[in-house]
Amino acid sequence: MGKLSGKYAIVTGGGKGIGESIVKCFIKDGINGIAVLDYDLSLVEDMVSKLDKATVEVLPIKCDVSNEKQVEAAVSQVVERFQSIDILVNNAGITRDSMFHKMPNESWDAVLNVNLKGAYNLCKYVVPIMRKNAYGRIVNISSISAFGNVGQANYSASKAALIGFSKTLAKEGGPKNIIVNCVAPGFIETDMYKDVPKEIIEEHMKLIPVRRLGQPNEVAKAVSFFSSDDASFISGQCLLVSGGVSAL
Repeated sequence: MGKLSGKYAIVTGGGKGIGESIVKCFIKDGINGIAVLDYDLSLVEDMVSKLDKATVEVLPIKCDVSNEKQVEAAVSQVVERFQSIDILVNNAGITRDSMFHKMPNESWDAVLNVNLKGAYNLCKYVVPIMRKNAYGRIVNISSISAFGNVGQANYSASKAALIGFSKTLAKEGGPKNIIVNCVAPGFIETDMYKDVPKEIIEEHMKLIPVRRLGQPNEVAKAVSFFSSDDASFISGQCLLVSGGVSAL
């Protein structure tokens, strides 16, 4: 019996990178069912086709998390299939990097709409279910960029806001046994990070005490812990998975 046995989860942005690793980790830890939401359905379906689904139901759903109507429909689909939602991981995120004085409005809006409003939209429809069941685990994926990072005013703002959002939900949800935490990855070797110029990666490496990039599965393990009853008395926290980097 895994630590997530009997539970049903939603993971957004689950088609690749950290999201894909979270899905795989949840399956390894015995989840009963998992809905994988992503704007790119073909990406999710390809990922799901390669999973070992012998003991788990996996439901791929096309969903733009910034679109409230799509989120509402997706959550309804999950409830119809699983009858319950015990765990929500708000992982979907995008970047539109540039120096602030050059940043177009569209880049600001796009990042805040996906990274922050996307989490809001999911919580809007999932939290009432968790309150009714008097049980829930929510993990919001923030970032070490929440502490500020050159060229990422929009991304940093969205990820910092997620921390405050999580702490508030933890206080409000606590009486209903809803545990809410953040996981803030540092420099993780994902497709998103591969777009970073080599010279900047070299500078980042100097900041990491363990002198290497993190792997997506190392973030996923932290998410699985917060999603389990092992973390039943830990709420309103933000765990940095960063190899020792505490701030930029």
